[in-house]
Amino acid sequence: MTQTKIAVVGGSGIYDIDGLENAEWVTVETPWGTPSDQILTGSLDGVEMAFLPRHGRGHVHSPTEVPYRANIDALKRLGATDVISVSACGSFREHMAPGDFVVVDQFIDRTFARDKSFFGTGCVAHVSVAHPTCPRLSDACETAGKTAGITIHRGGTYLAMEGPQFSSLAESKMYREHWGCDVIGMTNMPEAKLAREAELCYASIAMVTDYDSWHPDHGEVDVTAIIATLTGNAEKGRALVKGLPALLGTDRLPCPHGCDRALEYAILTAPEKRDPALLAKLDAVAGRVL
Repeated sequence: MTQTKIAVVGGSGIYDIDGLENAEWVTVETPWGTPSDQILTGSLDGVEMAFLPRHGRGHVHSPTEVPYRANIDALKRLGATDVISVSACGSFREHMAPGDFVVVDQFIDRTFARDKSFFGTGCVAHVSVAHPTCPRLSDACETAGKTAGITIHRGGTYLAMEGPQFSSLAESKMYREHWGCDVIGMTNMPEAKLAREAELCYASIAMVTDYDSWHPDHGEVDVTAIIATLTGNAEKGRALVKGLPALLGTDRLPCPHGCDRALEYAILTAPEKRDPALLAKLDAVAGRVL
């Protein structure tokens, strides 16, 4: 049994957590570069917490330029056991309206300009992302959201686009009508893949700000409208996060879905062929199996 440490990666509009005891911004060095920002640590209702603003305070990193590997490595180094992504998104479904939250359970990755793995030449590994989010952690997020009075939808496919531009009308219609996607965003990939490689339970809370560009009554995405919705969503997001410690508790059993054992049989490179320099960089992410 280990001690629970909840890490929240906050997206657009979420730049801190209210009510943390012994709150402190700490600097974490990683072999993958500098994280998006310092990490806010503390405790909430007796449970250790960590908060990382994905875009940095002041929103300085574009979706493409977010240092995803450094972020996940830093959270792992701090002892995080459970990572909750909170991010803004567009909706492809009429019933998933602006202001609603969606507990994402699947992704389609359309990003192309990002480093997507900790592994590579000198240490090759293949983890499964057939089910990229943790059902146990998603259950807690859904319960916390409902308790906070949030309209929250369980299950949805998130289309991860490169950005920073929003979708064309043709793309929006394709993702909605032919690919069966429910929401669209720019930041959950490769974040979810990297969390799996780091053996961290990962849940994704998508906060709907708009209807992308497919909706005939709403037209193209308008940043002014998005910002207005973000303000309300941010308060809801903080309320959801505040409910998680009581649901997850201080003592943590092994994940029943195996998220914390994802590397058990994933590394294929023979021990004598592994690159010592890469192994040194993997000390936090894969130290359990290396």
